[in-house]
Amino acid sequence: MELLGRYWWWPVVLVLVHFGMNGCFGCWEQERIALLQLEASIVNCAYEHNFSHWDLGNKESDCCEWEIVKCNITTGRVIQLTLYRTMSYFSRESAIDWYFNASLFLPFEDLQYLDLSWNGIHGWVPNEGFERFSLLSKLEVLHLDDNNFNNSILQSLNGIASLKELDLSNNNLNGSIHIKELSELSNLEQLKLLFTLIDKSLLRKIGVMTSLNVLAMSYCELNGTLPDRGWCELKKLQEIDLSGNNFEGRLPSCMANLTSLRILDLSYNYFNENIVQSPLSSLTSLEYLSFSNNNFTIPSTLSFLSNLSNLKILLSDNNILALEPDSLTWIPTFQLKVFSLSSCSIKIHNRTPPRFLHYQYDLRIIKLSHNKLVGQFPYWLLENNTRLEIFIVNNNSFTGPFMVPSDIRPNMLSIDISDNYLHGPIPTNLGIIFPNLEFLKMSRNEFEGNIPSSFGNLGFLWSLDLSENNFSGTIPMHFIMGCGNLEILILSNNSFSGQIFPANSNWTNLASLHLDNNHFSGTLPTWVGNVTYIEDIVMAKNHFEGPIPIELCKLVYLDFIDLSDNNLFGSVPSCFNSSIIRFFQLNKNCLSGPIPSSFQNNSNLLALNLRDNHLTGNIPNWIGSLSSLRILLLKANHLGGQIPIQVCLLQNLNILDLSDNKFSGLIPHCLSNVTFDASADKTSLRSLSSGAYDLRSTSLYLNIKSDIIKYLPHDLSTVDGFLDAEEEVEFTTKTRTYSYKGDILEYMFGIDLSCNNLAGKIPLELGRMGSNIRALNLSHNNLSGPIPVTFSNLKQIESLDLSYNNLNGKIPPQLTEMTSLAVFSVAHNNLSGTTPERKNQFGTFDESSYDGNPLLCGPPLQNSCTKMRPSSTMPVDYEGEEGDIFMDMGVFYISFVVVYITVLLGIVVVLYINPYWRRSWFNLIEVCIDTCYCFFVVHYHKLVNFSLA
Repeated sequence: MELLGRYWWWPVVLVLVHFGMNGCFGCWEQERIALLQLEASIVNCAYEHNFSHWDLGNKESDCCEWEIVKCNITTGRVIQLTLYRTMSYFSRESAIDWYFNASLFLPFEDLQYLDLSWNGIHGWVPNEGFERFSLLSKLEVLHLDDNNFNNSILQSLNGIASLKELDLSNNNLNGSIHIKELSELSNLEQLKLLFTLIDKSLLRKIGVMTSLNVLAMSYCELNGTLPDRGWCELKKLQEIDLSGNNFEGRLPSCMANLTSLRILDLSYNYFNENIVQSPLSSLTSLEYLSFSNNNFTIPSTLSFLSNLSNLKILLSDNNILALEPDSLTWIPTFQLKVFSLSSCSIKIHNRTPPRFLHYQYDLRIIKLSHNKLVGQFPYWLLENNTRLEIFIVNNNSFTGPFMVPSDIRPNMLSIDISDNYLHGPIPTNLGIIFPNLEFLKMSRNEFEGNIPSSFGNLGFLWSLDLSENNFSGTIPMHFIMGCGNLEILILSNNSFSGQIFPANSNWTNLASLHLDNNHFSGTLPTWVGNVTYIEDIVMAKNHFEGPIPIELCKLVYLDFIDLSDNNLFGSVPSCFNSSIIRFFQLNKNCLSGPIPSSFQNNSNLLALNLRDNHLTGNIPNWIGSLSSLRILLLKANHLGGQIPIQVCLLQNLNILDLSDNKFSGLIPHCLSNVTFDASADKTSLRSLSSGAYDLRSTSLYLNIKSDIIKYLPHDLSTVDGFLDAEEEVEFTTKTRTYSYKGDILEYMFGIDLSCNNLAGKIPLELGRMGSNIRALNLSHNNLSGPIPVTFSNLKQIESLDLSYNNLNGKIPPQLTEMTSLAVFSVAHNNLSGTTPERKNQFGTFDESSYDGNPLLCGPPLQNSCTKMRPSSTMPVDYEGEEGDIFMDMGVFYISFVVVYITVLLGIVVVLYINPYWRRSWFNLIEVCIDTCYCFFVVHYHKLVNFSLA
């Protein structure tokens, strides 16, 4: 009882706390009614989920508990309304516009925070603008960003004397602002104008806003030099963001007055002074300094930072690094947490990492990539900074082995040491030292040996790239059974061997699997069919054999598959019915059967590569349904029949290769429908990118949270760059086989129909194909007729091969207009007349271009046209039909009749004149008649006797 008496007041406190948290009587009735009126005014064009939890029918429900509403826990009055993105996207893009009505918000007398951003508000109802908000005497925060307000909004806001934070970013503000529109906002502490077109005169006028401590004007297209007055007078200014503009020249000396400045972002401009002469060294309160992506000249020792004792984050990428004697060694007074110095223009030979980094012991993120730094691998950075999280030193010239600390570093999340000259094995204890590692990239080095089994301890690892090294051996079982979060695995271009993976692999979260160019063997794993969300599979250039598992058909998110250059056999499964697949490569295997119908109506398919197999049958008519197809490679199979006219529907084609098959019939005239246009509207052949950005908050590394720099740049997160699964195509042109990928593939256009049984004339329309075509090969067929003069329209063509056919007539002289031609061959045809004039590119072709045409003459051939029978002077039909052949047939017939009659009359005259010859002639005729008669009679009797017997 004594204990109960001592604590009797506890239930009373709990009751008071309960009522305090919910207001004495819940939300105020007039504010509840106002909220319902607000909802009714915009419900027709708002996202439904914003009001889905409002219990509109229950009068007893507490509106303070409603979504987007926050009340004072003591008074129960509404103090915050978050109407961010309330308007649906459809409404904002259609004729349904939201016009602001201030009267709907006036009942909320204690309102302190109002967010109306991302609603596309076009203005306000007449006499109901923001000037009426002067009645809301407690309103301090107003977010109006991402709407459609113009400059008139500023005058409307003037009366809100209590306002401390105003965000007008991404509105239709432009040009100059009158000082009167700013002067009355004397209590304003934060002003954000990102992505507007207000000119830089605002920086001269803004000095009247004496309470301002945060100013954000990034990406406003401001240019010229920074003003030397106005904004420099803001003594209370703590944060300023001027990034993403077009400022140039020097920083004004008046910036030295901003002694309270903590956050300064000048990145993505064109400042070009020597940074040592700038006022930055006077800003001793700086915690965050970014001047990345400018043209500043930075001393290699970074000694100008010596006075900035509070500095925590320094971003200095993509500037000019200048030599400063190492004798100017200095010991920094600050301890950085984030340091980025990448992609700098360095005119210094044998450049090593800045020496001041030897005195840093609290780094969490360091990025020194793309600088061509030299020396031994900077192991000391890992050793000294025990709380390091992200370590990026890729694309330098570091040498030596990759060493790790001896003690466990649980904070390490991301390591990128790719594109260096590191060698030796992977440390066997790496998986133990960095147990929480998420991202590891070691590609393009000289590492060797096996994958350590300790990798199986990396339970959080989601991306591993070991490509382009000298690794060998099999994949350790402990690694296969661990790493359950692995999403990206890249082992390309090594010497790994053995069976791929067991049936019970734990890698069910894989999105990208790249094992190409190794020595893996055995059959393709069926368990891959259970990796539900995998997007790209690249297993080319190995020793896999057997059929393609039908389990792959279950992969409905598969976008890129490359199983080329293996020993796969059997038919291509017809169950690949995913409309998502864009790149399908099974070339250089032993596959048989017809072209599978599984791709029919796939409007997303960009590349179909089935060349160098044993496929049979015809090209199906549904090929025309592949409306986005840009690469069709069917070379070196056993396909036959005619080329279907449906191929002409593939108007986005870059490369068509049907060579080395058994196609017959005519070349379709409609191939001229293929435009060969490098239009930006076409879907890129760069295929897919895999990866994810984990944006990191600056508040993790600053003493006080920043209001404008919320996140570090994306390349300082746990991923530095994404994985690209690149389409690579082999195509024969200029008598050689080239490999095309990346940007070059985007602009390569060609057709190869060589080594078939095609017959008939070359269609005139082929000369009217898009002028961007680079290669046309019709060699080794049975084509006849003349060379179309329309080929002269193919101005960009570099390789034209018409050899080994039955073409006749003259070579059109207009072909000399093809000034990009590097390889030209009409060898082994029946062409006649003179070779084209030796000008432009035709002056470079030798005799081999014309071999095998005995009736051709002129240089570079040895036979001169003067020693040959003159050819007909009949003109060339410029529609491509030849008006001159070797002999005029009309003349031939007339000559034949004349000669025949002449010979006959000659015989008659001779017999009439000479009696001896006349008797001999008649005796010969008599003997012939007797002989024929006897032959007929004798054989007739024998035939009769034989039939009677």
